Amino acid sequence: MSTTSSYKAEDDYDYLFKLVLIGDSGVGKSNLLSRFTRNEFALESKSTIGVEFATRTLTVDAKVIKAQIWDTAGQERYRAITSAYYRGAVGALLVYDVTRHSTFESVERWLRELRDHTDPNIVIMLVGNKSDLRHLVAVSTEDGKTFAEKESLYFMETSALESTNVDNAFAEVLTQIYRVVSKKAMEAGENGSATTVPSKGEKIDVSKDVSAMKKPGCCST
Repeated sequence: MSTTSSYKAEDDYDYLFKLVLIGDSGVGKSNLLSRFTRNEFALESKSTIGVEFATRTLTVDAKVIKAQIWDTAGQERYRAITSAYYRGAVGALLVYDVTRHSTFESVERWLRELRDHTDPNIVIMLVGNKSDLRHLVAVSTEDGKTFAEKESLYFMETSALESTNVDNAFAEVLTQIYRVVSKKAMEAGENGSATTVPSKGEKIDVSKDVSAMKKPGCCST
């Protein structure tokens, strides 16, 4: 009995959004993921091997949002991230290490690759990680903000070690994705081409290929 109820609790959500973590090797992507989804941090730095993703559920505007977050799985070392990694992503955290300027210099290339493989409406958060290492900072907050403004990205500095802004960064991305989805659904409803509440199992077009899947079997309110 308890197994069934826990399964239902885990499976009970309104929207499923795929997020990707990108950035140079060693910037702390895996620790951001583990801190957000399991509240864990690994001091020993190991490269992720194989495709890795984790999930966490949040509530936004009384809707249950399940985030499926993909980690680059060490592929960034070989610059060989495949299009399958990006497929269906509606949000991204582009991570650099505030103590290593070279990782910030790579941000432009990562952003270009991301935009080449995803929909123009994808929500992107630029993340300056390892903000706890203040005495080693090589990239100023101002530099991060300036780049984010120039490229129309959201921006936040985080520390996976101290758990600073980690939840905020992911929550902000998920909230913004939900707003895009809601706005599109509302506009479609106003145009008379669809109802404001999506049908069960219906895909909601954020733009061309970006979609958020309304979970089949969930009750619309």
